[in-house]
Amino acid sequence: MNLPSDWIPKAGNRPRRLAAVLGHPISHSRSPALHAAAYRQLGLDIGYYAADIQEAELPRFVEALRLDQDWLGLSVTMPLKSAMVPLLDRLKGEAARLGVVNTVTFDYSDPGQPRLTGHNSDVVGLVRALQYAGVRQRPAVALLGGGGTAVAAVAAAAELGAAAVDIFVRSGARASPTAKAATTVGLPHRFRPWSEAAGALAGYDLVISTLPPHAADELARELNTAPAAARADRDSPRLLLDVAYDPWPSALAAGWESTGGTTVSGLEMLLYQAVEQVRLFTADRYELSPAVINVMCDAVGLPQR
Repeated sequence: MNLPSDWIPKAGNRPRRLAAVLGHPISHSRSPALHAAAYRQLGLDIGYYAADIQEAELPRFVEALRLDQDWLGLSVTMPLKSAMVPLLDRLKGEAARLGVVNTVTFDYSDPGQPRLTGHNSDVVGLVRALQYAGVRQRPAVALLGGGGTAVAAVAAAAELGAAAVDIFVRSGARASPTAKAATTVGLPHRFRPWSEAAGALAGYDLVISTLPPHAADELARELNTAPAAARADRDSPRLLLDVAYDPWPSALAAGWESTGGTTVSGLEMLLYQAVEQVRLFTADRYELSPAVINVMCDAVGLPQR
């Protein structure tokens, strides 16, 4: 396991403050590029790193960070969004409501070890990305997958005014946190068999895939052979947001576009949730002006806002 001392520069080259994204695998993550661009624009000496951490390693890793007084925050991605929760001192906002964390901040106001607080910026990231893409009001929504990101997607669907959500999964039992989240936000939901997805997805205004890279490749091939009725044009645009942005377009995005739909890269969600993380890591002390957001866009090849 890589502890912080293994992958953070030693004294002399070490930034004044530290942050990182944790997950497995993590080499594809664009979070370091987004955060580094923001901190450069703000003139802050904050180093942001990527750490490949598996679930079994997480408790020891977090305890090691508690002994280092230079940490500002953590970004948390798959498969650690639920595993991080019991290691924290408190949850706030959407993290407390949903029980899933993608952001951790360090509070040094009390003597001794820092107090770690969990947040969830995935919800605001999804909502802002979809609004930027022009999602219709009160969309008919389907989710692919039932993991930690699906929990945030349920809350985002509710915020966008969806009347209900259909969740396509291979196993409903493994998606119980997503069902619980739907109940928490008051959004009626039902699980549908994965085998029905290819023929059904064209009936929704908005589809959010929360699956890891390549997990929906088989579904993408099925979209290309779906019946003509499932490929027909509609009066309103059909949006697919695929959180798996590497490679892009994903096979699922390419398959969706072949049926006449419009795709939104998961990089859009990543951008907006990172903007919220930068705000949290800097304790709202700096204005995240359009200039900051635009250098973040430049860093990952997104159009400027």
